[in-house]
Amino acid sequence: MIWDWSFTLQILPVLAHAAIISIEATLLGFVIAASLGLVLAVVRIAVPWTGWTISVLVELIRSTPLLIQIFFIYFVFPKFGLVIDAFTAGVVAIGVHYAAYCSEVYRAGFDNIHRGQWEASIALNLPQWITFRDIIIPQVIPPIVPALGNYLVALFKETPLLSAIAVLELMQTAKIIGSETFRYTEPMTLVGLFFLAMSLVSAALIRALERFLNRRTVR
Repeated sequence: MIWDWSFTLQILPVLAHAAIISIEATLLGFVIAASLGLVLAVVRIAVPWTGWTISVLVELIRSTPLLIQIFFIYFVFPKFGLVIDAFTAGVVAIGVHYAAYCSEVYRAGFDNIHRGQWEASIALNLPQWITFRDIIIPQVIPPIVPALGNYLVALFKETPLLSAIAVLELMQTAKIIGSETFRYTEPMTLVGLFFLAMSLVSAALIRALERFLNRRTVR
């Protein structure tokens, strides 16, 4: 048989459990990416002399493969006394890698803010952190939600790279099942369906968030 339904039902709970690990890695990695990316963008604007250093750092991270960064954090950091478990190392690597991309998205959003708003804040003698928190960032976020959402979906599809450091995420679990049973059709098909379903759900949530933020902006 090309497709065995009994075998499919047997491995489905195992893959569902592995999917939870992939989702956890995705969400934690995206929190790091979105937060760190915002910090990098804000620091680049608030402290101009750091611009060149941050630009070089961002380009260095974006120009090297994510897999190498995962290996570096997991295998090289312990040489300097920083030992990190595989899951944490993978999440940090993915988060930092995509933070470089997110920082450029935030930077583009800041560049779209009219210069007069910055000048008005200075004229009103507002502290810089209040200017960012209450005036600038609330205007920056809504237009860039679709771009950040794209990186969320892309980040989710990068989680199979964690199998390189023995994290039992969705793809690695499917490969183990295939190697033990010599049946790859069912587990790989289910993996594809899991990724498709979760990507569609993520896209729908992103669109809903975009509509919500746009309504608040209009009000």
